Amino acid sequence: MTDHASQLIAFPKTKSFFVGVDSDGCAFDSMEPKHKACFYPMTVQHWELAGVAKYVRDVWDFVNLYGRTRGCNRFHALLHTFDWLADWPDAVERGYESPKVDSLRQWVAEETKLGNPALEVKVAAMNDAALQQALRWSRAINEQVASIVHDVPPFPLVADCLQRLADAADVMVVSATPSEALEREWAEHDIARYAGMICGQEMGRKAEHLRYGASGKYDADKVLMIGDAPGDMKAARDNGFLFFPVNPGCEVESWRRFHDEAAERFFAGQYAGDYEQALIDDFLACLPKYPPWEG
Repeated sequence: MTDHASQLIAFPKTKSFFVGVDSDGCAFDSMEPKHKACFYPMTVQHWELAGVAKYVRDVWDFVNLYGRTRGCNRFHALLHTFDWLADWPDAVERGYESPKVDSLRQWVAEETKLGNPALEVKVAAMNDAALQQALRWSRAINEQVASIVHDVPPFPLVADCLQRLADAADVMVVSATPSEALEREWAEHDIARYAGMICGQEMGRKAEHLRYGASGKYDADKVLMIGDAPGDMKAARDNGFLFFPVNPGCEVESWRRFHDEAAERFFAGQYAGDYEQALIDDFLACLPKYPPWEG
């Protein structure tokens, strides 16, 4: 058994309910500054894409903020970006050529802990240019985030909701963000005390956080994942758990709904079914499958 699985399995059950909470874009209004001020510029710089920068910006934003892949791991996002650019005739006409990253694709397909520590191990074992470049790119992003993204508070009512949740449920941060950034941001705003464990990309995929942290410990109808991305919903569904969506662009209204009605329904056993499905339908309507340049 992997170390991260053992750590998650050891997560202590102290209450009858379990709630997983995503961080970027869900608890914190941090997606826009991180992607537009950190991820996008470093992608242009480290993959030498200045000649098609305007297309990279549109694709990166769609992949990470406005489309169905919102919230995916950064290495998945990078490959999605390369693929969308290759399919956009305007970008190709301006000289875009897909980088040779077959080794990165293979690593992303095989690795479950998609973060710098796992990539560092792989780079040390292989003299591979694409993996080395991906590591430089990812490290540069972390440096930019640490330098730029400060004093970004949680959305209104998040702290109140977390306090209420922690009174009745075991709470875990379930995120694809590096753990260092999560721990810094949650401590900076004094909400880390509500979470029994903070799990980032180094602890595996979100579905694994939930599987090892909650499955077999809690009744399935007493486990809820709160997230702002389809990947959060899939992680919950893959484990047979409930999902509460924080709608992109309507985050404040979503947290108000959770505060005013959804939390009570969850703890009362009245969340699953038509109520949850209506929330999910609204959520998916916020995130198109195809980008605007596809027509």
